[in-house]
Amino acid sequence: MKIISLFFQVVLSVILIGISIYFLTGYDSAFEADQSCHSYLSNLSDPSGNLGCDHDTETHQWILYETMDNSEPAKIVKKYRYKFL
Repeated sequence: MKIISLFFQVVLSVILIGISIYFLTGYDSAFEADQSCHSYLSNLSDPSGNLGCDHDTETHQWILYETMDNSEPAKIVKKYRYKFL
């Protein structure tokens, strides 16, 4: 019985730590994440114009990406996660 109790305490602790990390990191709003992405983008020297920022609504983040000239997928440079709730 003590092992089951210890297991549930560990699981509850992991869940609480995960929730705490989620709410203590990331931007408070999509607007702040957007501004940070575009600010970082404007500070980079990109003569080719291959860098851009895009909003991913499924993962609740703005993504700074670099497009490739050929048919390769875009390369993610940096992610700006914001809090959904």
